[in-house]
Amino acid sequence: MRTTTTRAVAAAAAATLALVLTACGGSDGSTDAGADAPLVSTDATQKASTVLDTPFDKPDMILTDTHGTKYDLVKETAGKPTLLFFGYTHCPDVCPTTMSDIAIAKSKLTKAEQAALTVVFVSTDPERDTPSRLGAWLDAMDASFVGLTGDFATIQAGARSLGIAVDKPVKEKDGSITVTHGAEVVAYSPKDDKAHVLYMSGTTSQQFAADLPKIIQGRTP
Repeated sequence: MRTTTTRAVAAAAAATLALVLTACGGSDGSTDAGADAPLVSTDATQKASTVLDTPFDKPDMILTDTHGTKYDLVKETAGKPTLLFFGYTHCPDVCPTTMSDIAIAKSKLTKAEQAALTVVFVSTDPERDTPSRLGAWLDAMDASFVGLTGDFATIQAGARSLGIAVDKPVKEKDGSITVTHGAEVVAYSPKDDKAHVLYMSGTTSQQFAADLPKIIQGRTP
C-alpha cells in the first residue's frame, strides 16, 4: 500500500505561531522509512520550548480511554503536569517518533517525577484507532501513557481550541487514508492547569528530558 506524506502550515491565532501539520497516508498501518523529516526541526543546541504569551486552557473533552472507559480530560488531569499530543497510530513518521522521544525522556526522570507526569495521546483518526489498538500501540512505548479516542467533532474542536488544526481523515482514490493534524506537544502546568509551553515537531528526547523536571514542578523551561 502506498504511503503519502504532505505538509502544510496553520497559524495559531492565540500564540501567533507557525504550527506544523503532517498529512500521512497508509491504511495498512505500515511505516514509511523513507518519509520526509518533520517540516520543523529543533537543533539540540537550541531552546526546545516556545513559551506562550497567552496560556491555553485544557480542552473540555470527554473521550474514551484504552480500557473503554469515559475519560474527562479536564477532571482526570487536574493539578497534574500534563503533556498533550494529537496524532494517530497509523502515522508513518511524526507520531511514533514524538511519542517515542517523550517515552525516552520520561525514562530518564526520577521515579517520583515519572509518577507525577501524565502524557495524553488523542487520536485524530478515531474510526480506526479503537481503544484496543490505541492501547497496544502506546504500551509499546510506555504503558502509563493515556490514549484517548472517540467523537471526531469533539477531538477536532479540542485541538482547534489550542490553535492546532486537525482535519477529518480522507480516503484517497488508491484506498490509502490521509490524516492531517498539528504536530505540537502542549505542556500544562500543575499549578494552574494551563498550557504555558509548546514543543514543535523535531524536539529531541534530550530536549524533553532537560525540560520535563521544570514542567513537573510548574516552572517555565
